[in-house]
Amino acid sequence: METRHRVVVDDSRQLPLPDDSVELVVTSPPYPMIEMWDDVFAALDPSVGEALDAAEGRRAFELMHEVLADVWAEVERVLVDGGIACVNVGDATRSVDGSFRVYQNHARVVDAFESLGFEPLPEILWRKPANSGAKFMGSGMVPPNAYVTLEHEYVLVFRNGTESRSFEPGADRRYEAAYFWEERNRWFSDVWADVRGEHQTLSRDDLRDRSAAYPFEIPYRLINMYSVYGDAVLDPFWGTGTTSLAALVAGRNSVGVEREREFTRVFDERVAEAPSLSRSVVADRLAAHESFVADRRADGETFDYESETYGFPVTTSQETDLRLYTVESVAEADDGYRAVHAPVEQVPADAAETDPQ
Repeated sequence: METRHRVVVDDSRQLPLPDDSVELVVTSPPYPMIEMWDDVFAALDPSVGEALDAAEGRRAFELMHEVLADVWAEVERVLVDGGIACVNVGDATRSVDGSFRVYQNHARVVDAFESLGFEPLPEILWRKPANSGAKFMGSGMVPPNAYVTLEHEYVLVFRNGTESRSFEPGADRRYEAAYFWEERNRWFSDVWADVRGEHQTLSRDDLRDRSAAYPFEIPYRLINMYSVYGDAVLDPFWGTGTTSLAALVAGRNSVGVEREREFTRVFDERVAEAPSLSRSVVADRLAAHESFVADRRADGETFDYESETYGFPVTTSQETDLRLYTVESVAEADDGYRAVHAPVEQVPADAAETDPQ
């Protein structure tokens, strides 16, 4: 299996893609009213900077979301009917006009997608690392003027239109892309307590200050949850390319659109990790499943189905055709990268020794 990973340096308010050309969008935009993104929004719309200079927080907030709304309209155009859009976003707390308040970015994003005809689906919460000092905002230990600390972000999930995607009966690329029963139980929970944020490790301070990459596990899960082999995954706020890396490891095609060319050079370094990363991810998934089977058997439970590829028990008939792939090689192409994927035909000998993710 081959996949293509296109990287485009451009403005996502005019995506260089044809209509109905991607099946899944996974992205994390700049968060309005988070100070690190003020200059980005002001560069895209000077009135944002004017509102902030005038201490008009609510006006700046609305103007920032108008910038994002232009991108969401493009997402609706390029996403197939029934395709899924996943938006990772956090709310903001800030004092701009003399009063402290929360700016509910997740609510504004939901409104924007609904206005475009998307159907909101159940959302996911995950915890991010918080500076311990931030827990004492407001009056600290003295009531009543302390503030709750924001330690979670949202993954908002939307379907483009009212109908789910349809596939031909027995579509191999869909059933091979199945996940394990226990993965479904964990991934489709509305709270991901086992996923934590990660600090940036970019070598250049200026790039680190302009990057807010989410952990690899978030796009990797979402891509497996909401797409099949052969699909194209778009990230219109590409940054350091975490979504493309996750799509590559998951055996999907990807398109990333990013305004700043410097980030594409960072991805040149990250993409070299894809073969070893994919082997580690697959080994972890297989080891976790074997551990799940052992635990169930120890409790006296039995299995009615068996994987046709790997020979181990599975819980449901939908898992019997499940097949995982690793990245065999990645090569540069004219507009990005081309990856060759090899099917994993048997459980790796060291899978049982690998710690599950």
